[in-house]
Amino acid sequence: MADPQPARVAVYLDFDNIVMSWYDRVHGRNAYSRDRQKIAADVTDPEVAERLAAATINVGAIIDYAASFGTLVLTRAYADWSMPVNAEYRAQLVARAVDLVQLFPAAAYAKNGADIRLAVDAVEDMFRLPDLTHVVIVGGDSDYVPLAQRCKRLGRIVVGVGVAGSTAKSLAAACDQFDSYDSLPGVTRPETNAEKKDAAPARSRARKRVVDPSTELLERALRLEGVRTDDEWVNASAVKDLMRRMDPSFSEKELGHKTFTDFLREHPTVVELREEGNTRQVRFHPDAR
Repeated sequence: MADPQPARVAVYLDFDNIVMSWYDRVHGRNAYSRDRQKIAADVTDPEVAERLAAATINVGAIIDYAASFGTLVLTRAYADWSMPVNAEYRAQLVARAVDLVQLFPAAAYAKNGADIRLAVDAVEDMFRLPDLTHVVIVGGDSDYVPLAQRCKRLGRIVVGVGVAGSTAKSLAAACDQFDSYDSLPGVTRPETNAEKKDAAPARSRARKRVVDPSTELLERALRLEGVRTDDEWVNASAVKDLMRRMDPSFSEKELGHKTFTDFLREHPTVVELREEGNTRQVRFHPDAR
């Protein structure tokens, strides 16, 4: 019996959409529209900088989520990268091997520029790369509904990601799977006023816990694999494969461990290890959830 072909994933980010939508999610409905002129005038203004920092997009969380579906064949982000609010992310995106597609709006209200270019590229890629199995669309605009439907007709699994409260229900319905950016591992959900009052003790405890990069990577991979399989216990080798897709530089041997199992045993406060013969499964330690 032939081995199943590995999943191959293409990712398309409407970066302007996700930045503006998350800004509104953090600061309130239509907040970006109200602050647009101030942001365009000077992103270094203390008040503007503080509000932008509070609404920073976790690029790694998005890329890692996409990698949980399979090997990332291509990842593209669409925006006007000359705008300071977007330029802040260029280094992070390039570090994750994301192609930056430059958009030059023909007019101030040419909002569909990213939609059209993204859709054209995605359809072209599906014909150019027939082995693509998954298409991940990051953006909540209903204009992407025809694209999602076309991808499905062409035999691809369509995954959508959008900010809660700013995503068209029709887009979510058009995808095979849709998750809110708010729910991705690594993303901090905006606090309500009531939550902010009770947050000080939790922050104090969090500051006492110093997380090294490999532990953070392990935690994120565990959460993503648990979501994918819908199981509490997951295969340790699958977690390792996902960690390598999320960060190809990861190596347990470089960290001083002979095997991945040894690496897991060094994190008893994060994971529990279950060994049965040659099978090794892991789950979050109850106290680490």
